[in-house]
Amino acid sequence: MTQNPTVAIVGSGPIGSAYARIILESTPNARVVMFEAGPQVTERPGESVRNIADPEKKALAREMSQGPQAGAHRETLGIPAAAVVEGMFTARQGTHLFDFGGEGSAHAPTFPAAAGATNVGGQGAHWTCATPRPSFGEKVSFIDDEEWDGLIEKAEELLHVQSAAFADSALGAAIRSLLEEEFAGEFPEGYGPSTLPVAGDPQPDGTMRWAGVDVVLGPLIEPGHPLASRFELRDLTLVRRVEHNGAVVTGVTVEDLRTRETETIAADVVVVAADAFRSPQLLWASGIRPAALGRYLTEHPVVISTVALDGERMRRFASEADLDQELARRAKNPADPVAAVNRIPYSEPDHPYSLQIMYAEQPPFPLDPEHPHSGNRWGYVNMGYGLRKHPRVEDGVTFHDDELDYRGFPNMTIEYELTEQEQAEVADATVRLRRVGDTLGTFIAEPRLLPNGSSLHYQGTMRMGQADDGTSVADPWSRVWGFENLVVGGNALIPTATAMNPTLMSVAIAVRGARKVAEQLGA
Repeated sequence: MTQNPTVAIVGSGPIGSAYARIILESTPNARVVMFEAGPQVTERPGESVRNIADPEKKALAREMSQGPQAGAHRETLGIPAAAVVEGMFTARQGTHLFDFGGEGSAHAPTFPAAAGATNVGGQGAHWTCATPRPSFGEKVSFIDDEEWDGLIEKAEELLHVQSAAFADSALGAAIRSLLEEEFAGEFPEGYGPSTLPVAGDPQPDGTMRWAGVDVVLGPLIEPGHPLASRFELRDLTLVRRVEHNGAVVTGVTVEDLRTRETETIAADVVVVAADAFRSPQLLWASGIRPAALGRYLTEHPVVISTVALDGERMRRFASEADLDQELARRAKNPADPVAAVNRIPYSEPDHPYSLQIMYAEQPPFPLDPEHPHSGNRWGYVNMGYGLRKHPRVEDGVTFHDDELDYRGFPNMTIEYELTEQEQAEVADATVRLRRVGDTLGTFIAEPRLLPNGSSLHYQGTMRMGQADDGTSVADPWSRVWGFENLVVGGNALIPTATAMNPTLMSVAIAVRGARKVAEQLGA
């Protein structure tokens, strides 16, 4: 047993937070120090920005997450206040492009929407909270089903996953009924149209308190709780290097972005859980360079569209009073209304896709008042088909020791291509999306494939595997091959081709890794 061990965690998102919670709950003498390069943007560490009611405060929190152009923290992050870096802001609020076009940006012409969030909570402060379970070939084959189910259940507990958010929506039920008629008998039992599981806590007034990293950390951030005394979260602290002596990690070197001072902190275990690009970048900069590091990049190609709901069809399953009730409920929280969100989940062999259908009373873009479907009484649905990217060693990120990025790390070049296999699935999903849209109403935005990187679901660049054969970075317990005390976490570990939102799966994998760390520390 290690006496009073210290665990250093790089990254404050859902994965790093799951490691912190499980290790501290399982190891009475352990101490966890978590490092986050970005600022704390909410009063409660890691809370979902979606819970901020004030529109100006919400916008500020999102701006502060946008890395090199992060509002009041611009200068602490190395960009003078007078500087303008074109293209830093993206359409996805709270994120910043890696290839922003300025000095020190990454190179990603084939993956142009690659982006990240730099703040306490990471993407967990901005995510949609969608938490579908992986199924069929999405699951990790070398974890048996019984253990996998237990890991998923623990991940759902940590994230406050539930299915009640949309279950009582009459409009959502009407949409499901129309889809069930259209697709009757086409999907395996249990894999037809259904409500989308989400992470959050329904409130008595019908609103939702969305889950962020705060719910994962739980007692670790409660003043006076015994676990809180053994947990330290340092924001605006950039981990420069993972220190190691051969195959043994000894700690991390960090830079305080407020003072520009550096220090080396000893640690018995280091967990690297930033994101699928910056985690492998840190390992590379630290001289830890497995053959598969940065390779096998996957994401979810996404085909989207918007449809005006057909009132006559909707009225077969929902009344005008139901519609008025839905609109009144949504009006209670105009800053972030609880929408009816349905899905058709991934299934094999005939539906290797993940469809989400989100109700909205207004389309996501300005519609000409003269448009025949402007002001549609029954509203609209925004639809997106998430698809698979099949892992290939050719897709990935490389690092350049002779060129530094804006933070002084080896710069990145992302290489990525949709093959004929993915293109065929995009075409098939587009046909399916048209079928869904024609069932529900009239297209006001034609189906289109978003630019590569748009999903923000980046996977595979530190993939886990059964054998140290050069095709994986981590072992089945998320330890970097050849290291007993260096652990990696996040979507980057997922080795399979998936179509669903990956956070729940990644937290489940983190639960397994954290339990192994706790077991080793207590041995």
